[in-house]
This record gives sequence, C-alpha cells and structure tokens, in this order.
Amino acid sequence: MFRSHTNGELSLKNLNEEVTLSGWVQTIRDKGFMIWVDLRDRYGITQLVFDQERSSAQLMEEAKKLGREFVIQATGRVIERVSKNPNIPTGEIEILVEKLTILNDSQLPPFTIEDETDGGEELRMKYRYLDIRRNPVKDKLIFRHKMAQKVRNYLSEEGFIEVETPVLIKSTPEGARDFVVPSRMNPGQFYALPQSPQTFKQLLMVGGMDKYFQIVKCFRDEDLRADRQPEFTQIDCEMAFVEQEDVMNVFEGMTKTLLKDITGQEFGDFPRMTFADAMRKYGNDKPDIRFGMEFVELNELVKGKDFKIFDDAELVVGINVEGCAEYTRKQIDELVDWVKRPQIGASGMVWVKFQNDGVKTSSVNKFYNEEDLAKIIEKFGAKEGDLMLILSGNENKVRAQLSALRMELGNRLGLRKGNEFAPLWVVDFPLLEFDEESGRYHAMHHPFTSPKTEDIHLLETDPGKARANAYDMVLNGNEIGGGSIRIFDRDLQSKMFDLLGFTREEAEAQFGFLMNAFKYGAPPHGGLAFGFDRLVAILDGNEVIRDYIAFPKNNSGRDVMIDAPASIADAQLDELELQLNLKA
Repeated sequence: MFRSHTNGELSLKNLNEEVTLSGWVQTIRDKGFMIWVDLRDRYGITQLVFDQERSSAQLMEEAKKLGREFVIQATGRVIERVSKNPNIPTGEIEILVEKLTILNDSQLPPFTIEDETDGGEELRMKYRYLDIRRNPVKDKLIFRHKMAQKVRNYLSEEGFIEVETPVLIKSTPEGARDFVVPSRMNPGQFYALPQSPQTFKQLLMVGGMDKYFQIVKCFRDEDLRADRQPEFTQIDCEMAFVEQEDVMNVFEGMTKTLLKDITGQEFGDFPRMTFADAMRKYGNDKPDIRFGMEFVELNELVKGKDFKIFDDAELVVGINVEGCAEYTRKQIDELVDWVKRPQIGASGMVWVKFQNDGVKTSSVNKFYNEEDLAKIIEKFGAKEGDLMLILSGNENKVRAQLSALRMELGNRLGLRKGNEFAPLWVVDFPLLEFDEESGRYHAMHHPFTSPKTEDIHLLETDPGKARANAYDMVLNGNEIGGGSIRIFDRDLQSKMFDLLGFTREEAEAQFGFLMNAFKYGAPPHGGLAFGFDRLVAILDGNEVIRDYIAFPKNNSGRDVMIDAPASIADAQLDELELQLNLKA
C-alpha cells in the first residue's frame, strides 16, 4: 500500500507507531544536519524530519534531492515535535523518516501552492489541476460535494426519484441560445445541449413519476459574467398533482434545512413579495433585503420647481444612505461618475444632505429652498447624518440604475455580509413581456408556465396584464431558484404558443412531442429549479460561482487549461458533411 494513514490524522495517540505516508512536498527546510519536509495531501499536512544523527547518509542524500510538489512515499516512526504547531491538527507530532521513495518528481510550479498564492486568476485557471491542490479551492469543492449529498438526502426522504434525462436533445427556444451538436449519422441535422430538462421533466409527470429530481448539467450560449458559466448545474425538480403552495412548501423546507445544517441559522416562514412591489421598492426582481435603502418616489414633491431634469423625467426616485452625510464632495463626485458609467447609464445624480448639525443642503439648492428640502427629507424618513441620492429619467431605466447604485453602496458600506442570510419568495410575475423590437410577446419565464387561473380570461383581452403562476426564491440579492405551475391543458398550451407568435406548424415542429403527450392524460404539475452553483457559493458566504466549479470557463467561455473551444480537423468536418463559412 502507498499509505497507512493520511496526512491529516496522526496525533500524540500514535506515538512510536510505524506509519507510511504519501503526498506532495509542500515545503522543504534544509539546515544541513536536519531536513524538515511538509508533506501534503487532501486531508492535511504532516511534518517529516530527516536527522543526520538518526538517519543514514544515503537517506539524507535522498532527502536533499526533493523539490516542491514532488510526489513521495515516506515510512517512519511517529515522534513528538519539539516545536509544536497549534495551527494544524498534526502539529504536535512529526515523522522520523526511515525510508523514502520518490514516486514522481515535479517541475517548479508556475505559482506557489499556498492558501495565499502569487498566481493570478488566468494563470491558475490554465493550471487548474495545480490550483485544486490549494486549500481554498479544495475546500470549496468538498463543500459543494457535501451540499449535493444533503440535497439528495432531503429530496429522497421527501419521496423524490432521481431520473437522468438526455443530454443530446432537440433545439427548442427557451430564452437563450442553444449549443448545437452535429449528427454524423443524420447529415445536416443537429442535436442541442439542454438549457434545462424542462420538457422531459413534464413528460416524466405524464409518465406518472410523481416526484422527480436531478442534479443536472445545463448549457446556455449566452454572454458571461462572474456568476455565469456556459455550462452550469441545476437542482431540477418536478411534482404532479400540486398547486403553487405545495411546491413552495417543499423547497422552502429544503432551503431551511440547508441553511440550518450549513450555517447553523434557523428561519421561520420566508417572507413573500410580489414582483410589482420588488420593482417598486428595489428596482429589481431579486432584491437583497439584508439592508434597507428602499426606493422613495418624489415626483409629487420635486416637479414644477423649474428644474428641467426633474420636470421632464417620467420618474424621480431616490434612496436614503443612513449615516453618510459626512461624505465629501470628492466621494459624492466619485459616485456620480460611477452611475454615469456606460454599464449603468445614468445622466447624473442629485444629492441631499441632512447634516449632523441639522443643516439641510443639496446639489440643487438653486431650485429647492430649505422648506422644499425639509419636505424631501421627511418623505425619505431621514434623520440627521443621512445622505439622500436621487436619480431621474425613464421609469424602467432609472429603477435599474438606482438598483445598481443601491447594491454598490451595500457593498461599499459592508451591509452585504456573507455570513448573514435573507431568503425571500418573489411571486406574481407577469406572464408575458412585450418586446418592442420584435413587436410580439415573449414568455417571462418559459412557454409552459401557467397563467393564474383568475387571469386566464386576460389572454383574450389584455395578455400583458396576465400574471404567471410562477415563483422565484431569492437569497441575498441572488435568484437561487425559480419555477412555476405548468400548463397541462392542450388547448391552453396552444393558446400560449399563439400569443408567443408561433404558427401552428412551428409549434408542432418544436413541441409536437409534448402536445401529443398531453393527449394521454397529463396531470396538473409544477416544479422548480435551483441554480446549484450559485446556491453553493452563497451558502459558503460568496457569490462568484466559478470558484466552486472544478474546471470552469473564463469570461469568454474558454477553458484555458485544455484550450477549448478549438477548431477540428478537415476530415472530421467532411465526415459530418459540414462546411465552415467564417465571416471576416
């Protein structure tokens, strides 16, 4: 055997035992007459010692050949350390080596394999197999594993059955671009990689599986950010003979269990907020409610004062930043520059200060006197020492801009603490949203989402006002899961396809298999899918999902370690009967 113990388990109780350890050389300290080697594996570090008074000359020479990241096997006796290290579990002992075997040597790694490394992100992604040896990465992957086990255990105990669905499927419009795969055996035809198992889980309900789940890979060819990857993992779930409350109760229960097991925090019923209220109070449908700064609308107070920027605006709205009236002009100007960046797109920002000495001042004193400012301050519910920041413009745009500013200030002021959790359900989403460019409706979630029963009549008269039987779970300002009750009536599903601009022929070509299934007794059903990568990151106190994926892609969707995507040989193209037409 290569080892009798791991490098994280030996202690004083093992004194004088002969053990065999294997692993990677972390560090070497050579004093000439003594050599200490820190040996690392997944479980920890154990110190090896070579002593010229107790070790043979040949063994000392072998030890001098070692380098960082060499893979070695060492056999020896457990002895008590003279200089103990309280920072590691094995810090009271060391191994007096009697036999050393170099299993594999190593080149000097391109960055230090330490918790605090000198390697930049792109370099570490190129050598990800080395990066995984570092504790911060290793621990995140272990944490992800434990989360997956807890999810599987919870859902299995709730009677869910894990079923695998196909990875090579048919391309269907679900909101993002598909990755497509050519079929050699069917020239000119293509599979798509699934954006989600949506239609398959609905078919499983038709098949009577009742409660399905899967921790599954999904694929979307979309623009990337720190919290997006072209391939990601969902906890995908579906239930038959359920209404919205049934689904929400099961997965609120699962989330409470995860929060308690992992963070030690217990939660009562999750608060609920309508989509309309979320947009009105926070400017987005996934608000972070760990801190305040709710939006305050000011149209009635600030218009008609000859300040054209406000007078011409569809909406004037602001937030109160408590305790920040001491911000300097330089600090405020920096915030103005921040909201004017192209990514945010605001044309400017107005500020009002209620200073600690009671003085009220603003960047628009020319237009608003002290009495006007007092009314604005009262509307905000501000107190002495507070700073109010105000944006104006098109309603939808200005809400999004102020939402971004609110989140930025939450970060800067330390209000978004990774060890604090604020779960929330957002409900009553619009069923449809109208796209001006294409001149037609698009599904807010996906084409299979059911309208609320009381709103079905609106599909004939005013489709834009119909609400969806849909729900999103939000945690710390991130959507961690979303789902809906599905349409299971064939006629209603046909009506939805009509509203979304599908011809009967297009609907049949894209979704005929699902519509045919509905002919054979489809039960009422609904479900929910969690973004597993994001859920893992947030419960570990972070938000960037890349750190929790073993082999992630960069912001361009490239795997820099294996250099993918890559071109393929002409012979492969010929076999697939494909011809490239690359545009310059």
